[in-house]
Amino acid sequence: MSEQAIPTTRPERGTVRWPRDEPRPDDATEHPSHPTHAPLAAMPSAHAPLAAVPGEPEVDVFLSGLLFFDIVFAGLDQPPTPGTEVWTRGTGSGPGGIANFAVALSRFGLRTSLAAAFGDDFYGEYCRQALARTEGVDLTWSRRFPGWATPVTASLAYDGDRALVTCGDEPPMSADEMIGDPPRSRAAVVHIGPEPTRWLDRARAEGSLVFADVGWDPSQAWATAVLDQVALCHAFMPNEGEAMSYTRTDTPSAALSKLGDLVPLAVITRGVDGAIGVDATTGETASVPGLHVDVLDPTGAGDVFGASLVAATLAGWPLVERLRFANLAAALSVQRIGGAPAAPGWTGISQWWRTTRSGRDNHDLRRDYDFLDRVIPADVEEQSGRTPRVDGVPRTDGVPPIDGDGSAATPRSERPGDLSSAGRHTDHAPLEG
Repeated sequence: MSEQAIPTTRPERGTVRWPRDEPRPDDATEHPSHPTHAPLAAMPSAHAPLAAVPGEPEVDVFLSGLLFFDIVFAGLDQPPTPGTEVWTRGTGSGPGGIANFAVALSRFGLRTSLAAAFGDDFYGEYCRQALARTEGVDLTWSRRFPGWATPVTASLAYDGDRALVTCGDEPPMSADEMIGDPPRSRAAVVHIGPEPTRWLDRARAEGSLVFADVGWDPSQAWATAVLDQVALCHAFMPNEGEAMSYTRTDTPSAALSKLGDLVPLAVITRGVDGAIGVDATTGETASVPGLHVDVLDPTGAGDVFGASLVAATLAGWPLVERLRFANLAAALSVQRIGGAPAAPGWTGISQWWRTTRSGRDNHDLRRDYDFLDRVIPADVEEQSGRTPRVDGVPRTDGVPPIDGDGSAATPRSERPGDLSSAGRHTDHAPLEG
């Protein structure tokens, strides 16, 4: 089966001024040498061109993993049973899998490059258009394979969780064959497996911080060989079920202790119970509670959390603020339909903070998230009242607020966050090369 390079141009981005040193929160253990809110001139914004900096990495974050076309059905009262039909109150579609990470990162203004396999079919073309044109994701290291079908996942969201049904085959080419020499990047994100990955060795040699994620193991064997590969990374970001399964432990805290011996940064997501983490590079440990929201669709929320953690880590924030930031982004995403389409970006974070900051009963939230005043880019504040655009194409906008008691406002009846309307070009023209 032949493969074709996907013609794209790398997006130009601008810089964000990150805040000066500020006092740290009290609820995290810290290392005195940890730089609090260190300036990060290389972290870009989507609102201004990026000035060339000699010796700067080509991209901020390079990603590799499986891409899917997601079709989400939300608002189900119950799952379907054989011989019946169930109607849902909302649906959405868009790129999924590793694309959730890529879109979430790009919406935070990071120069994001993705290596993934695309089928030469409608779903593959749709995903390419949404990622490259609408979201500004660089696809230079991605490949299109004629005759290979883009994997498709149906996500059924109900009872605050989701069930997935996927159809697809393994990509015709391995990540190592597809990537070869990866671009220089400040961080790399990979869906890790039990087999060694050569391109990661090259990325580490160039100074990239490697963040590892894992997917569902259909065999439920949870091979410990995966941890051998995790140990080669900077960070590991599993959910509590994955963490306990791979470490053969009974509690999230016990799993974190074992993972903390393998990687410098270990973070475990716990759904409604928040997240816990340990950072050996700074001597910090932190635990943050979940934000109580009305869950419309949790599809891709873990990916949005991971992407937000990567962005905050590159910015040099204290661990407790990194976890809170990632928690917030994930909480905002589950109130909308889809994974990538629901990623809030700076616009969503800014809108939520303006609403929360002005609320009379939001004392705890204002205290925990006051660091947002120092990190939200000024140009996003100025533009948060209108839909941001990339190359003239509008992005999805607007997020439901979290009320003072931690609950979310009732989701709107329309289909928020659906890339099928925000990212689709009616002529389905191929990307210009």
